[in-house]
Amino acid sequence: MRDFKPSGMYYEEKVKEYELGKQLLEKYKDVPQFVIENHNNIEEMRKKENKDFPKMKRNIIIGIRKTHKFVPNNKISDYLVPYTSSGCTAMCLYCYLVCNYNKCSYLRLFVNREEMLNKIIKVSNESEKELVFEIGSNSDLILENSITGNLVWTIENFKKSKKGYITFPTKFDMVDDLLDLSGKDRVIIRMSVNPSEIIRKVEMGTSPLEKRVEAINKLKSAGYKVGILIAPVIFVDNWEKLYEELIIYLNETLSDDVKKDLFFEVIFMTYSYIHRKINEEAFPSAINLYNNELMTGRGRGKYTYKQEQRKIGEEYIRKLLNKYFPTTKIIYFS
Repeated sequence: MRDFKPSGMYYEEKVKEYELGKQLLEKYKDVPQFVIENHNNIEEMRKKENKDFPKMKRNIIIGIRKTHKFVPNNKISDYLVPYTSSGCTAMCLYCYLVCNYNKCSYLRLFVNREEMLNKIIKVSNESEKELVFEIGSNSDLILENSITGNLVWTIENFKKSKKGYITFPTKFDMVDDLLDLSGKDRVIIRMSVNPSEIIRKVEMGTSPLEKRVEAINKLKSAGYKVGILIAPVIFVDNWEKLYEELIIYLNETLSDDVKKDLFFEVIFMTYSYIHRKINEEAFPSAINLYNNELMTGRGRGKYTYKQEQRKIGEEYIRKLLNKYFPTTKIIYFS
């Protein structure tokens, strides 16, 4: 994914009015390009069959983000903020952005970044307290940065605010462009991790565990605030052993600098009927994440682990974290 080259680019005509839009169209001028009316409703994509899902993810869509509503959040941030991208080029089998057949999960890039960041800075400066803005809930900004440079631009420009923080999670290790920036004291980067076997079989197209740990060590050494997101916890066969090995590995390989003020978030996997149908046809040899014995319905076409199973998982992982990271704060289980 470091040198991702799309097989096609779909763009709204108005992106040509923005500097970033011009840059992207020029960067990928050798890629087939197609004009669309709306980045959120591409008829050609909607008509694709489930088996074409991996090919569909090779496209990039460029548009103008029109929704700028901040959603209150009571976990790691004060607000979830729509930002410069949505979707991803990776193919995690559980991706929550797969919200509809052949819609949402492919990478969409939004070129009106000044408008979005200016609103964050305005809200932050007008607040009586220090606010934290989650800017990566709809995409992976480390991955996006390798295509657009938006994260470098964001960090360098957010320092214009008088206060506040931005935060985002990532499954990628391409962080070298971020290491020498100023304004790092306003940024919280959370590395998402899972056992190596799950990354290999389920989080396809993302960085290996070893590279993710190297990246978080680099970021901390460079001056960023960092955290670890164990997510999503998946109750595959032998899950207890796999997650113990993961936490032992983190204890052995995270730097002392990281561990001195580290925090953890832990999230259990949710799944859906749509995931099942797409994965069966697009990835017929992949592991089946649906488990009728451990899961229950939640909402229309969605599955979550039963409460008794979640309780078992939380008690076990909390025990491991308390053993190997006794002074580290666990922000939440979800």
